Amino acid sequence: MANTRRKNRIVAALLFTVAGGMVGMAFAAVPLYQWFCQITGFAGTTNVARAPAAAVRPSTKTITVRFDANVDRDLPWRFQPEQSEITVHASEPTLAFYKAANGSDRAITGTATFNVSPHKAGVYFSKIDCFCFTEQRLAAGEEAEMTVQFFVDPGIFEDPNTKELTAITLSYTFFRVPGSDGKNAVQSAAPRPRRPIKG
Repeated sequence: MANTRRKNRIVAALLFTVAGGMVGMAFAAVPLYQWFCQITGFAGTTNVARAPAAAVRPSTKTITVRFDANVDRDLPWRFQPEQSEITVHASEPTLAFYKAANGSDRAITGTATFNVSPHKAGVYFSKIDCFCFTEQRLAAGEEAEMTVQFFVDPGIFEDPNTKELTAITLSYTFFRVPGSDGKNAVQSAAPRPRRPIKG
């Protein structure tokens, strides 16, 4: 009888440990996946950098970056790029602009996801600064200009899988932050600076 109770306690402890581990992995899955995508460029996820590495020499080769904008059906915003495309020199920091407008009668917070296509170009596309890094809150009827600064690593021209590319598309999709338009909504602690659009 004592042996049976001891075995039951051991089994219960093991099951508890496994269950706890599974819960922990569930919470870690999203940041781990994002980290994996950011490191590898998997699924068109871009890299994040402060600036091109000092060892990276400016390239004379150019590539065209196209801009795409989408809004989830649950977010009553208008969102569009202010330029359709830019031809850039590899390793040259470049600034691009998007415009967002809240068409509703209340303040709403949105957050943007992003990727580049073709997906294999993601590992060579680095964002220095981007509105997608924090939640964006727009008042009722407010319009704002949002910026992204990026560069393309010249290694894209040396990689056999990407050296034939002549264009990359940077795509954003804005989603509503759940509950952000309610009376008890929690606002982003540090909203990104935006430039109001003059009418």
